[in-house]
Amino acid sequence: MPRAGLTPATVVREAAVLADEVGYDRLTLAALAGRLGVALPSLYKHVRGVDALHQKLAVLAAAEMADVLTAAAAGRAGEDALRAVAAAYRAYAHRHPGRYPAAQHAPDPADPEHLAAAERAVGAIFAILRGYGLDGDAAVDATRMFRATVHGFVSLEAAGGFGLPRDVDRSFDQMVAGLDLAYRGWRSR
Repeated sequence: MPRAGLTPATVVREAAVLADEVGYDRLTLAALAGRLGVALPSLYKHVRGVDALHQKLAVLAAAEMADVLTAAAAGRAGEDALRAVAAAYRAYAHRHPGRYPAAQHAPDPADPEHLAAAERAVGAIFAILRGYGLDGDAAVDATRMFRATVHGFVSLEAAGGFGLPRDVDRSFDQMVAGLDLAYRGWRSR
């Protein structure tokens, strides 16, 4: 009998919190079972295994990222939208250091929920890029550029990779200004 109140959604939410506390790479079913106060075999009634748990966590994180990015972009355009979405992306990574890596997984084509969440997240960036006159293949390339740039920054920041004596926030602002400049000049290439 599953523990009263324990559902697959509860298991995933608690896994997300635990991942933020201990790190995505240290998220195990044993640790999650301990947190939930159940025997390890009891978790298998709610999740098929650690790979399935990571997949469900990727869906949750992608949906959260989509919500954060969409809210940041709402009512904004151009550089204002770009700055808001980049800042929201970075803030999510800071707030959720364990689930953020799960959000980086490419969506599983067999998981409609994951595909929908990923499409919403990318849709927020596509909307900004339309303001720069970018669509189609150019928008795909520009989205990859945005993601690689901002992800690279937040990953280095999380790893303590910025040791030079300059304010990291200023460097982030300059990076976003560079993206804005690149997107403004994209059409002329």
